[in-house]
Amino acid sequence: MTIFQKIQHYFSEQLFPVKNESPQVAYDIWAKNYDSQPDNLMLALDEEVFSTLLNDVGVNNTIIADIGCGTGRHWEKIFEKEPKKLIGFDVSEGMLKMLQQKFPVAQTYLLINDELSQLQNESCDIVISTLTIAHIKNADAAIAEWNRVLKPGGYMIITDYHPSALQNGAKRTFKHNNKIVAVKNYVHTIENLKEITRQLHLQEYRLIERKIDESAKPFYEKQNALDVYEKWKGISIIYGMCLKKPNAVM
Repeated sequence: MTIFQKIQHYFSEQLFPVKNESPQVAYDIWAKNYDSQPDNLMLALDEEVFSTLLNDVGVNNTIIADIGCGTGRHWEKIFEKEPKKLIGFDVSEGMLKMLQQKFPVAQTYLLINDELSQLQNESCDIVISTLTIAHIKNADAAIAEWNRVLKPGGYMIITDYHPSALQNGAKRTFKHNNKIVAVKNYVHTIENLKEITRQLHLQEYRLIERKIDESAKPFYEKQNALDVYEKWKGISIIYGMCLKKPNAVM
């Protein structure tokens, strides 16, 4: 499936029953085909938002932890910036397997209970998490764990489906064995995430909120789904935030 909205409106539960799955189960199923989505609007927008935020921080010779790394969609462009080390974490063994096929020397770990037990306190210069946080029930505990491994002066980059989209019924879905598999999501509002990060003394460096606008129209045209485009036009669909951890007080 290429555009999640089209799936919602064009495949009824009568024709393709929807099966809700945990991220671990769903992404294990999706792993083999996840990278074969050339017209996926959300992946295209995430690429745009994440790249913009990544360009705001210095990557060269840094240690980076990628939480919810999946198949390593962003790894090629990260490696082009020559980090010292890039470490991936994901709940899906299937996704990690696909990543390691693309990057055989990749350092990856299965993520259990949102804990980064393999990383020491203040050991990473940058923590990134793309299209992941809405899969996590306890966002406050997860972000606190990410903050634990982040060095003072380091950056945290988070992107995901915008909570407005999730509240309006958007889902992460794909077709498997004549069923639509929906990945479980939780709605964490932007204000809630800001409050969590404020309590951790993380400073907001940049926030991007991307709406469905004219630039997204070609994705819908390719799917003959302009009626869906008109319904979603103007709704915030994805966001990205870059946060900075204050330098240690001497």
